[in-house]
Amino acid sequence: MNVLEIKNLRAGIEGKEILKGVNLTIKEGEFHALMGPNGSGKSTLSNIVMGSPGYELISGEIIFKGKNLNKIPPDERSRLGLFLSFQHPVPIPGVSVAKFLKRAVEVRMIENGEKFKAAEYIKTLKKHVSFLEMDNNFVNRSLNDGFSGGEKKRMEMLQMLTLDPDLVILDELDSGLDIDAIKVVSKAVNELKKKENFAVFIITHYQRILNYIQPDFVHVLVDGTIAASGGSELVGKLEEMGYDWIREKHSHSAGV
Repeated sequence: MNVLEIKNLRAGIEGKEILKGVNLTIKEGEFHALMGPNGSGKSTLSNIVMGSPGYELISGEIIFKGKNLNKIPPDERSRLGLFLSFQHPVPIPGVSVAKFLKRAVEVRMIENGEKFKAAEYIKTLKKHVSFLEMDNNFVNRSLNDGFSGGEKKRMEMLQMLTLDPDLVILDELDSGLDIDAIKVVSKAVNELKKKENFAVFIITHYQRILNYIQPDFVHVLVDGTIAASGGSELVGKLEEMGYDWIREKHSHSAGV
C-alpha cells in the first residue's frame, strides 16, 4: 500500500518556484532518503508535504494513505499519522515536555473515541525517555527552552515515539549531532520500523546517519526535481563524486 504519493508537485515560497515537478511514491515498510546540494528544495519539499505556513503549493497532488492533503491544515495532517521533525524546534517557555505530549496524545485518543489513561501515558513516556537515554527530569523542563542541539533532536524523537505516526519525515535530523547522538536518534527511528505500516523519508546531506538508518531507496534533488534515484549504493557514489555528475546529467536531459 502507498503511504505517500507526490504527483507532479510544484511549490515555492515568497513567490519563487522551488519545486518544479516532483514525483515520488513511498510504500509501507520503505525507508527513503533524499539528498541534494544546498538550495535544491529538500526542506521545501518536507514543509510543503506537512502543510507548513508560508509555503505555496502551486500545482500537483500530495496523497497520504489515499487522502488528498492539498487543502488539509498541518494539525490535521499530523493527526492522520504524518510527522515532521524540525531542523530548528521552537522553544515554548512555561509548557513542560510532559504536558505538551500529554495534550497531543489526548487529542488523538478523543478523536478516535478512546479514553485517555494518565497512568498508562506516564508509563509509556518513561519507557521512551529511558530508551532515548535521557534524564528522567527532562520531561519537566519547558519545551525546547534552553535545550542543547542534541536535546532538541532527542525531543523530536521522543515526540515521534509518543505520537506513533505512520510516516516520519526527518529534515536533516543529523545536523549538528555527534556520533553518539546520531546512534540514539537512529535507534528511535529503527524502533518504529517494527510497525507494519510505517515508512520513513529522511532528508540529509551526509552518509553517516544512513549507516544507521539504512534506506531502501535514495533520491537526489537538483534544481527542484528528482534528478536521480537508486539504492543505497547511490550514497557512496555521492560521497565519492559529489553532485556535479548529476547536475551535468540533469542539465543534459533537460536540454540545457
